Formats: sequence, C-alpha cells, structure tokens
Amino acid sequence: MASVHESLYFNPMMTNGVVHANVFGIKEWVTPYKIAVLVLLNEMGRTGEGAISLMERRRLNLLLLPLLQGPDITLSKLYKLIEDSCPQLANSVQIRIKLMAEGELKDMEQFFDDLSDSFSGTEPEVHKTSVVGLFLRHMILAYSKLSFSQVYKLYTALQRYFQYGEKKTVEDADMELTSREEGERKMEKEELDVSVREEEVSCSGPLSQKQAEFFLSQQAALLKNDETKALTPAALQKELNNLLKFNPDFAEAHYLSYLNNLRVQDVFSSTHSLLHYFDRLILTGGESKSNGEEGYGRSLRYAALNLAALHCRFGHYQQAELALQEAIRIAQESNDHVCLQHCLSWLYVLGQKRADSYVLLEHSVKKAVHFGLPRAFAGKTANKLMDALKDSDLLHWKHSLSELIDISIAQKTAIWRLYGRSTMALQQAQMLLSMNSLESVNAGVQQNNTESFAVALCHLAELHAEQGCFAAASEVLKHLKERFPPNTQHAQLWMLCDQKIQFDRAMNDGKYHLADSLVTGITALNGIEGVYRKAVVLQAQNQMSEAHKLLQKLLTYCQKLKNTEMVISVLLSVAELYWRSSSPTIAMPVLLHALALSKEYRLQYLASETVLNLAFAQLILGIPEQALSLLHMAIEPILADGAILDKGRAMFLVAKCQVASAASYDPSKKAEALEAAIENLNEAKNYFAKVDCKERIRDVVYFQARLYHTLGKTQERNRCAMLFRQLHQELPSHGVPLINHL
Repeated sequence: MASVHESLYFNPMMTNGVVHANVFGIKEWVTPYKIAVLVLLNEMGRTGEGAISLMERRRLNLLLLPLLQGPDITLSKLYKLIEDSCPQLANSVQIRIKLMAEGELKDMEQFFDDLSDSFSGTEPEVHKTSVVGLFLRHMILAYSKLSFSQVYKLYTALQRYFQYGEKKTVEDADMELTSREEGERKMEKEELDVSVREEEVSCSGPLSQKQAEFFLSQQAALLKNDETKALTPAALQKELNNLLKFNPDFAEAHYLSYLNNLRVQDVFSSTHSLLHYFDRLILTGGESKSNGEEGYGRSLRYAALNLAALHCRFGHYQQAELALQEAIRIAQESNDHVCLQHCLSWLYVLGQKRADSYVLLEHSVKKAVHFGLPRAFAGKTANKLMDALKDSDLLHWKHSLSELIDISIAQKTAIWRLYGRSTMALQQAQMLLSMNSLESVNAGVQQNNTESFAVALCHLAELHAEQGCFAAASEVLKHLKERFPPNTQHAQLWMLCDQKIQFDRAMNDGKYHLADSLVTGITALNGIEGVYRKAVVLQAQNQMSEAHKLLQKLLTYCQKLKNTEMVISVLLSVAELYWRSSSPTIAMPVLLHALALSKEYRLQYLASETVLNLAFAQLILGIPEQALSLLHMAIEPILADGAILDKGRAMFLVAKCQVASAASYDPSKKAEALEAAIENLNEAKNYFAKVDCKERIRDVVYFQARLYHTLGKTQERNRCAMLFRQLHQELPSHGVPLINHL
C-alpha cells in the first residue's frame, strides 16, 4: 500500500537542489479507504428515500464531512461508524466492497466508470459544486490519470485493506461470545493493538492537502483547548514525521511539531522545528516587501520573538535576551509597535528571572506608559490599575478575543490576591470558571483548557485551603489533575499549588520532617519559593543560624530581582527569627523596612501582617498598650480577607495584649479583662482547629488554663490542662517560650 502512495506522488519542492515554497504535488489521490467512502456515497445515492429514515440520513450526512476530511482509517472502524448511523446501509457497503475485492480488476474499473452517472440527468444525485460532488470529481480525475501498473497496485492494496478489515470484524465478533469480564479485558488489549495497526495503515502514505490541513488544525485546536484528547506526543510526532517525509516544506506541520516537542520539554527538537517553521514561512512570503506588514521581515522579527520565548521557557535567559534584542531591533526598523509591545511583556518576564535584565526593562517602561501598559508592581492603587485593565477589556469584548478576556480575568485574580483582597480574587476566579468560551469547539472537547484557567483553579484551591476547606481544595486539585494531566504543559502550576498546600498542612500539624521532604519538590518547580520554605522549616526546627544564613542570601537575591512580595515575606521571617532569639530590638528596624515596602507598593494584606508583627514586638518589649492600639489598625483587613491561620494569630495576640495590659488594673477591672481575653482565646482556638494547627491550639489551651487558674475556675482550668497535656505529649517541644511565638 505504501508503494501505491509513493508511486502516485512526486516531490515538487526540489528543483536543481533548490527548495521552493510549500506546495502539494497532487491535491487528491485514490486510496483503498477512499474507495470505501465512494462505495458509501454510491449506496446512499442508490438507496431510495423510503428505505432510510430521516434521522438515519441526518446522521449519515453529519458523518460524511469527517470521513472526507479526516485521515484514512481501517475498514472495520469505517463499518462501525456507518453501522452506528444506519445498520442497513452498513451491510450494503460491506457486500459491495467484498464483491469488488474478491472479484476481478474489471469490477473496480466498472465501479469508477459508473461514478460519472451520479452527475447525469435533469435531477442528478449529486451536484458538481457540492462538497460530495467535488470529492467525486477529484477521485474520478485522479483515477483516470493512473497508469495500468498503478491501477493494479491500487487494486492489490484494496484487497489487503479488505482482508485486514474482515479479519478485524471476525475477531470482534468472537470476542462478543466470551464472558463480559474476559471480553472487557480483551477489548482493552485489542483496542490498544488496533490503535497501533490503524496508525500503520493510515500513515503508510501521504495525506492529501485537505486531509493534512484538517489534521493539523484539529490537533492544534485540541492542544489549545483540551490536550488530553489530542494524540500522545509520540503518536503525533510519528504522524508529523510521516507528513513531513512527503511534504518537507509544509510550514504548519513544523509549527505543530514545535508545539508537540514543547509538551515533552524537548529543547533541541522544539528549537529545530521552530526554526524550520520560520524558514518555510519566509520562503512563502519572500516576494513581499522586507519591511512591510507582511513578508519575510515580519517573519524574521516574530521568529526572534518566538525563539526568545522558547529559551525563556527552558531557563536559557541569556540566549532569550539576545533573541529578544534582535526582535526589538527588527521591530524598530519596521516600526511594528505591536511586536514591540510583545517584546516589552517578555522583557518584564526576563526582568523577573534575571537581575541584569531589569535594567533593559526600565528603559522600556516609558514606552509602556505611552502605549498604556500598567504594572501592578509600580505601586499603583487598585482602582487605577483596574481602570487601566477595564479599558483593554472593552477592546477584548468588542472584538470577541476570548483568550485575552480569560487572561485579563486571571490577571485580576492574581492582582486582587497580591493586594490581599481574597474575596475579590475568589469572585474573579469564579467568574472565569463560569464563563463559556466565545470560540466554537468540537463536541466532546472541554473548553478553556488554557493557562488562564489553570491559574484561576490554582488560586481557587489555595483560597479554599487558606480558609481551612481542605476537602474543597482537594476536589479542585483533583479536577486540575484530570483537566491537565502530568505530561501536559500547564501541569506544573497545579503541581506547585499542591505541594504548597501539603507543606502548609504539614507545618500546621507540626510534622516538620514531612514538610522538609516536600521542599525538594517545591524547589524543583520554583527555586525561590523552595529556598524560602526551607528556611521556614529550619526556623521551626530551632536551627536559627542555618535559617538566618539562608534568609540573608534569599533576601539579597530577591532584592536584585525586585521581587517585592518575597522580599517582605523574607523580612518578616528574619524579624521572627530575631525575637525568637530574644532580640526584639533588632527586629524593629527590619519590620519597619517591611512596612515601608508594603505601603509603597499598596500591598495591604502584607502591611497588616507586618503591623501584627510590630505589635508582637512591642508586646515583648513590655509596651502592651501601644501593641493593642496597633492591633486595632491591622486586625480589620485580616479578619475580612485573611487566612484562617492569620485570623487565629491575630485573636491570640489580642488576648496576650489584654492579659499583659490587665496587670496594672484593679481586681474587678482585671477580672473583666481576663474574661474578655478568654473569649478571644476561644475564638482563636476555633480558627486554629479549622486548619488543624495543633501546636497553636496547645499554646492557646495553656494560656486559658493559666487564666482560669487566676480567676479561680478550677473545673475549666483542669479541662484545659488535660487538653494541653494530651497535645504536649503528642507534639514535640523545642524549648521556645510561649510568649515568644506569634
């Protein structure tokens, strides 16, 4: 069968050693599969209207387009598709193909001669300009151009095609006679075998131009919308290699190969395919103006831009910067502002990855202001930033740019979390998930399997975990794993999210050895986050010197990268390390620095957390009244939008300050203050119980037992003391005074 295809096809791209533009030598050619489709069409025309019901005819019409456009499939699969639509017609098709394959060569000749009758008469069965009519005419023309030897090879291939289909049909019938359990197991194995053999049958020759275009567009759409339903990377690459063997200058096939290699993180093959794509693209537009909107000038600058994005994705930041500078140079020469804006966005990404790339970004910010490109880390207020995004959203909705709409909503989700407004972030994430895509996709394909949806779902999982809804977070992560399997390109997003949630739960439960084992996975996905969490584990294990060294290195690195959010988090950890080492005075300037950064960049939640730490430092220094007044400033945002753990810490600290302030009160007023502190401790205990933070519950019940003892409430004191003893035996003790733990 392969020899039939190769004898019918010539390669028009090579002339005197010169590669020309991407052209298909033959638009259509006859294959055994297409003969089977022709038999189906002929039988549909011969069968009267009364013999086939209206619903069956409608199902057959819906089946025709994928059969005409799609790649060749096995005869057994074709029988199954026809039988699902119209069992009666499936039997007729099977009999006609059997008579032709088991007969003589003249039967196939007679069949093609009779096809022309479909266009004859005053009311022909098929119109010449219809989809089916064009297909019939192409097949008749391609068959008439064959030599006798080629016709004989085609007939031999038809016989093999029929024999293989009959063998499969018999095997499927035998399997139906076995028991259901054995049948299911054999069916799974058989389906696996069929997929391999079908691939061999359908890929043994070149696809026609329409088949190739349909296959590429279908797989590209699946990779974008639902990667799980696309071919596996190995199977897709085998199809593409076969397509490029016959059509080496098919640019779109090279680009799909580039996308496919990205799925498996193959840097060499993806770079190779991307360069080949733009080489072929330049050849097709070589006659256009070099610096115009179209032509090879445009291809060159976008080739450099795509190459920069590719290197950035694989962590080759120096090569990415060189390619980006080349793209900027060509875009400036061509006065292409759209390309320059794309370059600017990648400059910002590189600025986050490399410290020395940030200088290049600062020179481009003025241009960004000219084009209205706001930045959240520029310290803009939320209302100004949202107004700027609203203007761009108007354009996205006006032109129905669904992908950009999704990206914009995902950005708003991240921005609201950055500003510490979890309720608004939750609303934006749910809005994105409830949206229907504006792009039409095939039935059975999940919509919106894009990076934006992965980001929104990850935010949703983290927000639920922060509120102690771990079951809901697990359901979200389960959905993420189903929608984005581990081998897909966006799987790293939920992997990191899952590792972070597990880490937080292990820390809350006092299982520091388990948290330490999770650090390796977090570091592999995000180096900065991994180093920070390693320092947190060391600090919890009372390894202060090691934690301090790690935090200082991380602080220096993040300051170079201008990663403000992480800088503030590291400063808070350093301050905690100081007061746990009985040096609260050294912690004060560190906390004031963190507060200044939080205020400058409008990071309200981090500012509230910093104020909480300042209040705790003042409590340690013996000024609880000032600490209590500071808490009144910070506690409202924390109770409104904070995580459950932070709410518990805030209420615990309020109770500590109330107890410390009551030391100078008269007995009646002191008793009232202690009762109020006990109420706050109960609230803090409820918060800690939601996130299963046993270590902090132990501290709370210890405090409650002391307060009940002071108030003379023996029964309540004994109950808290017993609970404390149970938790103290279960959890390790690191010898840190309870008052020095926020």
